[in-house]
Amino acid sequence: MLCRLGGRWLRTLPALQLRAGYPPLAPVPTTGAKRPTLPVWAVAPVSAVDGNGWYEALAASSPVRVAEEVLLGVHATTGLPWWGGILVSTVALRGAVTLPLAAYQHYILAKVENLQPEIKAIAKHLNKEVAVRASQLGWSKRVARLTYLKNMKRLVSEIYVRDNCHPFKATVLVWIQIPVWVFMSVALRNFSTGATHSEAGFSVPEQLATGGTLWFPDLTAPDSTWILPISVGVINLLIVEIYALQKIGMSRFQTYITYFVRAVSVLMIPIAAAMPSSLVLYWLCSSFMGLSQNLLLRSPGFRQLCRIPSTKSDSETPYKDLFAAFYSKFISRK
Repeated sequence: MLCRLGGRWLRTLPALQLRAGYPPLAPVPTTGAKRPTLPVWAVAPVSAVDGNGWYEALAASSPVRVAEEVLLGVHATTGLPWWGGILVSTVALRGAVTLPLAAYQHYILAKVENLQPEIKAIAKHLNKEVAVRASQLGWSKRVARLTYLKNMKRLVSEIYVRDNCHPFKATVLVWIQIPVWVFMSVALRNFSTGATHSEAGFSVPEQLATGGTLWFPDLTAPDSTWILPISVGVINLLIVEIYALQKIGMSRFQTYITYFVRAVSVLMIPIAAAMPSSLVLYWLCSSFMGLSQNLLLRSPGFRQLCRIPSTKSDSETPYKDLFAAFYSKFISRK
């Protein structure tokens, strides 16, 4: 059976299913399904590791030791004071690890965005097919809706597989960036408190005590001026606002997440004020690199260099548009 859609003749869903080897469209059963039970390990209580607690286990873990060795290696190789070594380590990690992953994330999201017209057309056509079948077979509204959702999910998944752009791939950045941030933070805290597990790191606390600069000469002590903690909070808020400004018509869930991240950014200020300056300096450098990375990935030239597909939402003047949106929201608002 054929139908006309978007100026082209397309096969209807039953014909497509038969041709592709899929069984005919059938209602989704709503009763008699047995809910899976959780395995025993999923509900077992979490106990302390060797009686020392989870943080002690993390601080002595292999990834943290690797982070300590990276910091020591950069410091020894460059000959820079510790504040410079922390800065160079952060820039190197962000440039070599998270920037390529962020470019890949934008690549996947751009391909997904370009598929939305096709997905919307399929959804419209499938909705008509399900309505016809529901009328012929006397399905209830619930059965018809579940059948539509099940088949739509399958068809969309096939499109993502076809174009090799499943949205889950865009989350790779998060699964890499957050652990690296945690391991580096714990490694610097170990150095600052003398709790390092690296053989070459036992003299580091004394070096950090004189390895700072400007208003924070002692990297093992908190920043009494609060300049570093406040800077961390402000830059994180800027990153959140830039993300929010580029999203038009956010869902309720996205709005809640945005407010949550704003709250976390503000909460980080007093937390950072109680941490060693070496740790807060790393947070500041990491956040600044994240802000720079966010702005860089808006550049049409850089996106073209990374072979990120053009999308309908792209702008030829992204920085001008961003400034105009920021000015309209926070400065000229009456």
